[in-house]
Amino acid sequence: MDIVTRPRILVVGAGFAGVECVRRLERKLAPAEADLTLVTPNSYQLYLPLLPQVASGVLTPQSIALSLRRSRKYRTRILPGGAIGVDLKAKVCVVRTITDRIVDEPYDYIVLAPGSVTRTFDIPGLSEHAFGMKTLAEAAYIRDHVISQLDLADAADNRAEQAARLQFVVVGGGYAGTETAACLQRLTHGALERYPRLDPALIRWHLIDIAPKLMPELGEKLGRSAQEILGRRGIEVSLGVSVEKAGAHEVTFTDGRVVPTHTLIWTAGVVASPLIATLGAETVRGRLAVTAEMTLPGHDGVFALGDAAAVPDTAKGRHGAVCPPTAQHATRQGRKVADNVIAALRGRPLTPYMHHDLGLVVDLGGKDAVSKPLGIELRGVPAQVVARGYHWSALRTNVAKARVLTNWLLNAVAGDDFVRTGFQARKPARLKDFEFTDAYLTPEQVRARVEGETAGSP
Repeated sequence: MDIVTRPRILVVGAGFAGVECVRRLERKLAPAEADLTLVTPNSYQLYLPLLPQVASGVLTPQSIALSLRRSRKYRTRILPGGAIGVDLKAKVCVVRTITDRIVDEPYDYIVLAPGSVTRTFDIPGLSEHAFGMKTLAEAAYIRDHVISQLDLADAADNRAEQAARLQFVVVGGGYAGTETAACLQRLTHGALERYPRLDPALIRWHLIDIAPKLMPELGEKLGRSAQEILGRRGIEVSLGVSVEKAGAHEVTFTDGRVVPTHTLIWTAGVVASPLIATLGAETVRGRLAVTAEMTLPGHDGVFALGDAAAVPDTAKGRHGAVCPPTAQHATRQGRKVADNVIAALRGRPLTPYMHHDLGLVVDLGGKDAVSKPLGIELRGVPAQVVARGYHWSALRTNVAKARVLTNWLLNAVAGDDFVRTGFQARKPARLKDFEFTDAYLTPEQVRARVEGETAGSP
């Protein structure tokens, strides 16, 4: 009796790109057409744009962690782990499970959407003393850390110690850094009436970036408006400046300033997941070089998208232009890749990815925001309505929408609370504790492992 085997489609990553791809594959493929597997260490999709609001306590962590099992029809098998290597020739993905077991997952079609990791530089002390803002755990940890600095400063009798604990440094003038600084500054400002022993003049926020402009994608006018809003709030914005070295109790800027602080938040961009380096394929600034159809040249059945792929930006019509690593692009690319996987499966021609930009939104907390929907520049309350309306509508499940809306209303009526939830342990957790970039295999290790398994090696 012949055994009928279905094509195996493996999707790596449960970010915007991977989840959108899986959802579309489930809708458009008949159950008998293919087996679907999703590799992800977490059984949820994180809505990253609202992470600063989790850090500031406006939203609860679970409100932006969208369960994969709630919205799925249980057709897709979830493999709980992270891909650490891919052998393109053998068509095998090496996965480290959440229990640290290494397994080989064969595939016929693979969709690489592993996302990105925090971009760091060879700055002394950075990985040991800086916090990242890329995961739910980091956002929750930062909230506890900031509140603990308020508690420790309130209890301190030494004014110098108070000043050091009440200075906060955020590096990165993009959306993540700007929104993080703005949201957390509102948290500490709102805390003043709960901490009567603290001198308001000691609370200082620094936002620095090596770039000459704040969020240049917004344009000259809106970028300047955002900077003026931050300035009115007392956030000191320094452009053309970065970190020279970081210590446990102070940070040295490249302009020579030394800022006593216990809080350094690093949001200076992202780089493609280290998984991409295990393929031994051509890259563009670390991102996998793919065609406009998001296929890997020379390798049948390999697709890549999102932050980890240099997808040609055909809408710009400029040679060499690639799509920026944004949620908007990742979501749309996920749908297009799903369509192209189905086309490949059914022997039909693939189509290129093209897009029309919907605009940009920046939520600075409270009534402050700047937005540019469809090229229209907005500020203040109208911009805030657009920003929150966009994020709310983009949430994938009704449960998430209900939780976020409830959190927003509760925060508007009751204000912030200042309860530490236990993430702030005695041992500090910094960038190096959340970015497991040393867990990946080299191309040679992947090949040796797969060849060894094929030969029957243990």
